[in-house]
Amino acid sequence: MRMRKKKYLDERLEACKDVCLGWIPDPVHTSGEICTADIAGIFGNSAPLHLEIGCGKGKFANTIAQQHPDINFIAVEQTPNVIVAAMEQTRELGLPNLRYYMGKAEYLSNVLAPDSVEQIYLNFSCPFPKTKYAKHRLTHKRFLDIYREILINGGKIIQKTDNRDFFEFSLASFRENGFELAFVTEDLHNSTITGNIITEYEQRFLSQGLPIYYLEAVNKK
Repeated sequence: MRMRKKKYLDERLEACKDVCLGWIPDPVHTSGEICTADIAGIFGNSAPLHLEIGCGKGKFANTIAQQHPDINFIAVEQTPNVIVAAMEQTRELGLPNLRYYMGKAEYLSNVLAPDSVEQIYLNFSCPFPKTKYAKHRLTHKRFLDIYREILINGGKIIQKTDNRDFFEFSLASFRENGFELAFVTEDLHNSTITGNIITEYEQRFLSQGLPIYYLEAVNKK
């Protein structure tokens, strides 16, 4: 079912354009030229770049950007109804180190230069439980190939999910596609990990007594 457009959405998005890289469903000019973003120009510095894919309403992105002002963050979300709330919070907080890309993860290698990202966060991505939709999972090979291109050598992907089948799929996919699993736990909140930022979805799952699966995968080129 298609999400109903929020009232005054266009006006709200326009008001947030200063924190958005743009809405680029397929960021390629008609001539075929790739539209790579000038990240240093956008942020005004050459600080390390981290990326959250599927930022939702932005609790994680806004919190981590506040905690780490020395790191630049780009939060990705393709749904305008959802991302607008995240962008409004960023503007309210006045965070100079957080910007948004409103588009699909499939095109990230057209937006970001090779070897430009140090860390990627995948927080509670849709698990697409039916096998026939496996190619849409954000840890499928077709996405991992994109991440490998934009990540530096030694760059890291951090994934959290409540779905065990999706987690096991991800573990296998990382192993098979050039990543080294540096840390894996089937119960994040009873592990040695510190500084975890609890997202909206995560809070819901915790209140239901569900375990949170967590991994860190390192890009090896």
